[in-house]
Order: sequence, then structure tokens, then C-alpha cells
Amino acid sequence: MKSASNKKTLKSQKPAKDNSAKPISDCQRCGTCCKKGGPAFHHADKTLIEEGVIGSKYLYTIREGELAYDNVRQCLEPVSSDVIKIKGQNDSLTCFFFNERQSACTIYENRPIECRALKCWDTKEFEDLYAKKRLTRKDLISEIEGLWGLIKDHQERCNYETIRKLVNAIKSNMDDDTRQKLVEIIQFDTEIRKLVVSTAGLDVEMLDFLFGRPLKQTLKNYGLGELYLR
Repeated sequence: MKSASNKKTLKSQKPAKDNSAKPISDCQRCGTCCKKGGPAFHHADKTLIEEGVIGSKYLYTIREGELAYDNVRQCLEPVSSDVIKIKGQNDSLTCFFFNERQSACTIYENRPIECRALKCWDTKEFEDLYAKKRLTRKDLISEIEGLWGLIKDHQERCNYETIRKLVNAIKSNMDDDTRQKLVEIIQFDTEIRKLVVSTAGLDVEMLDFLFGRPLKQTLKNYGLGELYLR
């Protein structure tokens, strides 16, 4: 996978003239969609990542089985496969590539297919596309043998179905053995990230793409605070 040069070009997004007498049929350049989270990637977007147009350090993975907010169904539910998305800015939902000052997309000509499909006045095209032919880490990394082996091992040992069962058991009885099993999974998740940075020299900013977000962060969606793990 090639690294990104991240050359940014701004496309003018001046607000359209207000004409309340006509229904909206064109983008108003308000940036609202860009502030509600970056897009997910589909097979049609594969070359954007492979050719370094959008570097992997600007991405994160919602891993198979992880609880995530479904924008169409408007609820938290486990995802059926990897969902690769663009990171937000400064811990916000705003897409990394959105220039808020100029209300402009800095990768407009190379924006992912979800961005091209989304029309706030008619979301049918976006909804039809939403959960179909999503790009996964396997599509992008499986040929990198050593790295892909680490990712598969991490996915097996830190799979969210096991985590969900352990969390439910901890909440119901606070069993020390069960809690320790979850602690060990979290420790493995933490250590493998350190390992690939120290031994392989990978950019720390790529970790959320390679291994998903840290469990210490995602476990909040399961209603499990640090108190349970002490």
C-alpha cells in the first residue's frame, strides 16, 4: 500500500442563494454531512487507498462484530464486516478532509463513493449503496503476509462476540475470573499495537486502521467503565 502525499486542493463551496420557493435539488455547500462523520469505503474506492490518494493513517476500522451507529437505521448495532472510515478532526465527527473555515472538501475530486451518492434532499441513492460491497482490511492487506497474520490473530483473540459475552457476564455477577479474561484481551490489544510500532517501524497513526480503535475506547459503547476492570 502506498503512503499518501495528502495533497489537498480546495473546491469552492459557497452557499447557494436562498430560494425558499423552490425545493432543494442541489448541494447547499453547508458542510452538514461532512460534520456528521467521514464516509465508509466501498470496493469502488479501493484505488484511492492503494494509490495513496487517501493514506491509511487518515483511516480507522470498525471491526466485524463491533457496536457502531448505523446512520440509516439510526441505532447502535454490531457491524457484519469491517467498516473502513475516514477519521474525524480533533476527536470530533467532522471528516478529516473537510476545511471548515472555507466550507470546502480538500479531496473533492477524489472523494469516496458515499460522498458522491449522498444528497441530503434525496437519500435513496445513499441508502441503496450504504451497506453493500464495503471494503475490508482483507481486501487491502491480505497479500502483506506478516502483517496480515498479525491482524488475523488480533481479530481472533480480540473478537467482539467474545468481548460481548464477557461484558455481559461481568455486569451480571462481577466474577473475578471473567473480569481477568477481559483484562487479558485488552492487554493483548494494547501490546500488539506497541509491538508493530517498535519492531516494524509502522506509523502509530496507522494503528486504528490496522487493528481498529483501541478496546479501552470502544468498550465504552458496551457500558463498561474502568471500575469493572480494576
